Amino acid sequence: MAGTDNIINVSEADFEYEVIQQSFDTPVVVDFLAPWCGPCRMLTPILEKLAADPNHIFILAKINVDESPNIAMRFRVQGIPAVKAFRDGEVVGEFSGAMPEQRVRQFIQKIAPSTADNQLSEANSLLATRHWSEAETAYRRILSQHPYHPVATLNLARALLAQGEGCEAIRHLKAVTDGPELILAQKLLPLGNYLCQTSELTAGWEDDVPLIEIQYRQVSHIWERANFAAAMDGLLDVLRQDKNYGEAKAVLLAIFELLGDVDPLTQTYRRELASVLF
Repeated sequence: MAGTDNIINVSEADFEYEVIQQSFDTPVVVDFLAPWCGPCRMLTPILEKLAADPNHIFILAKINVDESPNIAMRFRVQGIPAVKAFRDGEVVGEFSGAMPEQRVRQFIQKIAPSTADNQLSEANSLLATRHWSEAETAYRRILSQHPYHPVATLNLARALLAQGEGCEAIRHLKAVTDGPELILAQKLLPLGNYLCQTSELTAGWEDDVPLIEIQYRQVSHIWERANFAAAMDGLLDVLRQDKNYGEAKAVLLAIFELLGDVDPLTQTYRRELASVLF
């Protein structure tokens, strides 16, 4: 459903079908209005614009309260414009009075998430369940359509880091330039830098390299095999030898950020890190 096919005028005669029944298949946003209402003439074009956007799938049902007073009374419309959103035959959201487009858009976003929102939700689920490769594919798909999506950009970097792809992850982390995503990106950057630097080592690099540096660098190979616990053990071993060695502490903190505070590994190794440092 796209274009203006989903923008309809509804009366008392067809309200039950066009609004109540249809809402079981598609969200229905009802715009209570009247021709003489000035604020209605401001709000209705915004609703029509959003209804015509193919990224949002909902029906906009316009009801003239002068012609359908019983419907207005049934849903306790005290003044117009009034907007009520229906899903599964029930009102699930409402507001009254004219509002700026951004606030109306936020209201619609909750009632009828966009295609990108649905794709992002699916990708986030894959990330949360540690399906790293599948999550990477899903985020790339989103970014091919929405190149500057900050959450998709950040989370693609997360999926790449979990697979040991530090160099590409850095590029995406640096593409996040503001908002809460920027703070998270900066916390993850040490892990990206570490993985990228160690991946660029050439054969024979062990010659004349201190043992602690060899141990530090070899952790990245353990990480690439998705053995996260062993990798964190390796970094802790390095810190036991030298509490300030390289970026070992920052890399561990970035790993905690990647895995999340509620992850059992984060909780366990955060305590281990504290015992080593303090």
